[in-house]
Amino acid sequence: MAKKPKQQKQQQSGGTPATVALTAAGVPYEIHAYDHDPAHPSYGEEAAEAMGVSPDRVFKTLVADVDGALTVAVVPVAGQLDLKALAAALGGKRATMADPTLAERTTGYVRGGISPLGQRKKLRTVLDDSASAHPTICVSAGRRGLEVELSPKDLTNLTEAVLAPIGRA
Repeated sequence: MAKKPKQQKQQQSGGTPATVALTAAGVPYEIHAYDHDPAHPSYGEEAAEAMGVSPDRVFKTLVADVDGALTVAVVPVAGQLDLKALAAALGGKRATMADPTLAERTTGYVRGGISPLGQRKKLRTVLDDSASAHPTICVSAGRRGLEVELSPKDLTNLTEAVLAPIGRA
């Protein structure tokens, strides 16, 4: 309950669709903001470094095409998405990375700031099962330089995600 005023403050000060969705759902979360460096080679690794958080607790949001349907994959920034495992998790045959412009248009977010929460169009979501090993994880809050920390269970519930081993080292 103590986090409620902080959530409302974030929303009032121009929250993103992701933070607005979290606030509306009454889910406890914490915002982490940092100065984004456009020259950094990896958005996710930059976030982990800037926040001083282990890369296995910071998750990146990727948009893939599974048998013709856009799908969100949420995996640790320390690893990569296993496209075959993603397809299998959804009972599909083939997965490829989605066109970045289509991903941005469909989610309403820009690359490097795509959040699994508050997307323009709700997409099927798969969360790497390694998230369950942590009390909280960090995902994009909807723009570069802004992360939201929440429990994997809350993220799973809000996105109706499937938990599956879709990441690889």
